[in-house]
Amino acid sequence: MSNANVTKTWLEFNLLPIELCSVSFQKSGVCLIDGVSVRLNSRGITVILGPNGAGKSILLRLLHGLEIPNEGTVLFKGVVADETIKRKQAMVFQNAVLLRRSVMENLSFVANLHKPQKPSNLLELLAEVGLAEKQHMPARRLSGGEKQRLCLARALVSQPELLLLDEPTASLDPYSVQMIETLLIKLQHQNTKIIFITHDLNQARRLAEDIIFVHKGRLEVFQPADSFFEKPDSEFAKAFIEGRLIF
Repeated sequence: MSNANVTKTWLEFNLLPIELCSVSFQKSGVCLIDGVSVRLNSRGITVILGPNGAGKSILLRLLHGLEIPNEGTVLFKGVVADETIKRKQAMVFQNAVLLRRSVMENLSFVANLHKPQKPSNLLELLAEVGLAEKQHMPARRLSGGEKQRLCLARALVSQPELLLLDEPTASLDPYSVQMIETLLIKLQHQNTKIIFITHDLNQARRLAEDIIFVHKGRLEVFQPADSFFEKPDSEFAKAFIEGRLIF
């Protein structure tokens, strides 16, 4: 790829910076996110860490527009997301939800909602997640790891600029974890911004460029990954890394 093409690609990546500005979210009278402000400029993988119930998944849902803040705003390059911006995002959830159709039909259904793609392109995408030979199999007959890999492939059909993942490798087999991680690394090198929730600290060390650490709905740390794991800017984060209980 020429330098000119590389420059053009980077300029066209237009969802950064991503900002949460004093974002709070309450549900049934309970504050789940409390005044979070953070600005993401990194084109690498941002990993969200924190104990159970910290608000990690709610943050992703707020970023994707599945939840609306009670206070504050979520901005992409300075503006609130409209339908055009939302179409440049995709999200993969922890539990795979698939159509009662074949593996290939799960991809083609999504492709028809966006820009139709050639079957060969969809087959290449299935090959990326190791499912090309199972394209005609009913999707719900896949193993757990295969289902999650299919969900990731389906999310990539629209060629999102922002990919949000909520513990996509939890309880998966090592082969599926490695395949998903390899694809995510490839995607970040293609200028896809990735925001990823995990409980696996080793996985965070492998993937993260920077870390968001949340506790009780509050932002405790936003820090480059190397310095976070060496010397976190929060006693809660330090306890989390050391495997101690956090209250």
